Amino acid sequence: MSRIPFVKAHACGNDFLIIEESLAHNKHAAMARKLCSRNTGIGADGIEFLNRKSGGTLFLRLFNADGSEAELSGNGTRCVAAWLAASEGLQQVSLGTHGGVRTCRLLRRDDVDYWIESGMGIPRVMPRTIEIPGVHGPIPGAMVNVGNPHFVVFTDAEDFSSHGLSWQELGAVIAIDPLFPFGTNVEFVRVLSPTEIAFRIFERGCGPTTSSGTGTCASSAASMVLRNTARELSAIAQGGTQQVVWPTNDSEMFLTGPAEIICTGEVDFA
Repeated sequence: MSRIPFVKAHACGNDFLIIEESLAHNKHAAMARKLCSRNTGIGADGIEFLNRKSGGTLFLRLFNADGSEAELSGNGTRCVAAWLAASEGLQQVSLGTHGGVRTCRLLRRDDVDYWIESGMGIPRVMPRTIEIPGVHGPIPGAMVNVGNPHFVVFTDAEDFSSHGLSWQELGAVIAIDPLFPFGTNVEFVRVLSPTEIAFRIFERGCGPTTSSGTGTCASSAASMVLRNTARELSAIAQGGTQQVVWPTNDSEMFLTGPAEIICTGEVDFA
């Protein structure tokens, strides 16, 4: 039995544990399943394992609550940046991920919130209509890559339902469709105005979440390219609003939002 120090943080309700990679001992998946459990563990959407490499390079490995490994999380990366600002005074930090390097810059601190701007790479948007067995009619949308995979569906329904299903039901089906061999995150987007969108997220390996940094970026990118919205957007999820700036299709997208350190502690893990 080992005693593992952890940090818990959230970004718009999307919550993560932060654990030093050296303490994982190749048990990342088992640790994620146990510690992320809402009823029998600490509870979180995933674990960010922080690897401090030689020369001061920092690298993150993200494991979802179901034990699967993902390329990156925009909100999880921001939570780590907030923790490094709080614990080590870092005002700017570059964090390697399997989806690319993400540079985070602390803009300000308001009470408990660390407001951080993150460079999110260059999104790639590909319009795509998909057919899902058991779902009536084709589903037009967009495959979006922001370092991890997303499928964005536009809807006019106030409850974000689509094709006769709730967004949670349809998201669960799309996320594991064979078209996406490694699974996909799914967003349901309503364009509210040229400068504002609202969306819901069904996250691969986790299910419905209150927010998603990469989901915010994917939803915004699809809206800018396919719905001709402004290049600066407010993106509203259940957990709160984030700001997205994407000057051109070939430039880097920037995501700004809050992160809060909830607690630190220790947990026993066999």
